[in-house]
Amino acid sequence: MARIPSKTEILDWIADNPGLTAKRDIAKAFGIKGADRIELKRLLKELEAEGTLERRRKTYRDPDKLPPVTILTILPPDRNGDQFAKAMEWQGEGPEPRVLFSPRKADAPVAEGDRILARVNEVRGEDYQYEARLIRKIGANPHKVIGIFRKATEGGRIVPIDKGSEKEWLVAADATQGAKDGELVEAEQAGPKGRMGLPKARIIERLGDPSAPRAVSLIAIHQHGIPDDFPDAVIEEADAMKPAPLGDREDLRHLPFVTIDPADARDHDDACYAHPDEDPKNQGGHIVWVAIADVAHYVTPGSALDREARHRGNSTYFPDRVVPMLPDRLSGDLCSLHEGVARAVLAVWMKLDSKGRKVSHRFTRAMIKSVASLNYTEVQDAQDGNPNERCAELLPEMIAPLYAAYEATKTARAMRQPLDLDLPERKIVLNEEGEVLSVAFKDRLDAHRLIEEFMILANVAAAEELIRLRRPLLFRVHEEPSPDKLDALREVAVASGFTLAKGQVLRTEHLNKLLAQAEGTDFDELLNITTLRSMTQAYYNAENFGHFGLALKNYAHFTSPIRRYSDLIVHRALILGHSWGEDGLSPQDIEMLEETAKHISDTERRSMAAERDTTDRYLASYLSERVGNEFTGRISGIARFGLFVKLDETGADGIIPIRTLGREFFHYDQKSQTLMGADTGTVIGMGQRVTVRLAEAVPVTGGLMLELLEIEGAPMAAGALGRRGKPIGRRAGAARIKAGKTRRKVERRRK
Repeated sequence: MARIPSKTEILDWIADNPGLTAKRDIAKAFGIKGADRIELKRLLKELEAEGTLERRRKTYRDPDKLPPVTILTILPPDRNGDQFAKAMEWQGEGPEPRVLFSPRKADAPVAEGDRILARVNEVRGEDYQYEARLIRKIGANPHKVIGIFRKATEGGRIVPIDKGSEKEWLVAADATQGAKDGELVEAEQAGPKGRMGLPKARIIERLGDPSAPRAVSLIAIHQHGIPDDFPDAVIEEADAMKPAPLGDREDLRHLPFVTIDPADARDHDDACYAHPDEDPKNQGGHIVWVAIADVAHYVTPGSALDREARHRGNSTYFPDRVVPMLPDRLSGDLCSLHEGVARAVLAVWMKLDSKGRKVSHRFTRAMIKSVASLNYTEVQDAQDGNPNERCAELLPEMIAPLYAAYEATKTARAMRQPLDLDLPERKIVLNEEGEVLSVAFKDRLDAHRLIEEFMILANVAAAEELIRLRRPLLFRVHEEPSPDKLDALREVAVASGFTLAKGQVLRTEHLNKLLAQAEGTDFDELLNITTLRSMTQAYYNAENFGHFGLALKNYAHFTSPIRRYSDLIVHRALILGHSWGEDGLSPQDIEMLEETAKHISDTERRSMAAERDTTDRYLASYLSERVGNEFTGRISGIARFGLFVKLDETGADGIIPIRTLGREFFHYDQKSQTLMGADTGTVIGMGQRVTVRLAEAVPVTGGLMLELLEIEGAPMAAGALGRRGKPIGRRAGAARIKAGKTRRKVERRRK
């Protein structure tokens, strides 16, 4: 009779022989035959019941270890370019192991999101626990969903938080990761999508209480994949930094630079100083200095800080938090131009003529010391004759000259005719618990416009300087609208009683004339919104295609390297072009310029989407206690499935489903962006004033459902019913459509 091994001996064998874990392999290893197998089976059952071993079909393995052959999902390359993978079926209680994917030359290429069957080997002495070799690819890019988990007897369901998603997902009992009922979770598709029934998902991360106020931005961070934790190597590198020395820098600490930012700003990456030009050849001219934090001194090419900054692309701003591009040691300290502290900068000196046109410029790598950290409101109050104690001292020598230079730039701006949209920005005010206190529109002061105009001048100077030096850079590109979008804008303009000339090369001055026609009318906001929607989205490119919206031929981002990687590239290009040090644009930077441009354009769009979703959720939370109340607003969009309405009070957008519009069929005319009632002939168009009732507000999705009560002050017509209570069909109103298009244009012109 063979000796029956102890439980410890069995576990040691399985650990040393991960590929031989079937019961017969264990029996063979210990020489167990015949009836003794019954005792071995009993021991394995006990280990399984204790949770020490997990049975997988006919094999046993340690649940805190990966099986030798397993399914992995390929993750994006890390900052060092290494490719890691995620185990799909990790059931251990300890931390999930890191798996390094090591491809061979003959392997098929894999990309982020691909699923592979792989052989894994445990390793020691590394910052990862396993190395994986490809056996074969089995799938790619699983669909992910964020939602509320609803527990059931066996597993549960996930209710997605996306406004446009109504389909729930089924979660099996062994794929819940211990999620609790009502908890916010992130999950991914499990298995192929079937034609029938609900899709299946497995939970991959539990995100906590969705009703907690601070969860609003957390949802957006996870939903859009925004990296919000800095790797240890990045923090260590930032913490080791020391303030930049004067060295070969130009010493500008004697100049009275000031920073002007929002009152709650934590970082100050730009400072300004202006004075009248004393050159007799430039009567009435001005000298304007713009100094920008020298981030390139600290974030050098190829460093851990650089890889992480490029990976993030930009900072992302939410009402309750900021996900920064750089650690706080840099963004809030060494690269922040704090009052009374010497800080390293890249600065540009600009000569303006009496009409605010830039005559010349020069760049320098320098050291400054800001004399004051001011906010927009106190600066504007000082200029308007109500200075506080601090600004009263600064007004004659610092604040007044800045406004004098700004007044001159207004003339140059009027000649240039950049697109002049009037779209107020919302400000969501939170209390200490993260709950919405109020929603208001931000004041737009001359102090804001002053800084904005000087930053534009500095950005133009940077682009022109690098073109002169023939150095590569990233341009900020904004192309003119497409013909289709212009036609849609023209339709809205004509339907509103205005004109936008056709058959000419479009310039911003043409759009400004349209906006001027609408100013002060009921269609003011509509035309501003529609003009904005007709614009293409700005992006970064290594080639220069100009900036249509600003009416500029040469434009680059130079003024915010703390929060935009594009600006850091421009700083490095200036350092390289002027031979200011070894931390300029590297050969690898230049080689990857096009790839970097696309990447940071994508991260910018990702941040914009996350910020927009967060605002929608906060607004829905704020309005959720006012369900049933009536609001006024304006129709801001029309689709086949319903109307979009922008509410006057908060600027929130809600939807009126087409099924709730009276009791008749509505024809959708995409070209004129209207809906027409088949029975009553009621025409619903863009820009019309409406009164609505808030029917539903869902904070977790940001969705607002509205009920239409009045259009242009008149109650919504009910319409007639056909047989069996159904609305009259499409043919009943078809004869009216063609005549209706002509009639409504005439009627609107008369209004």
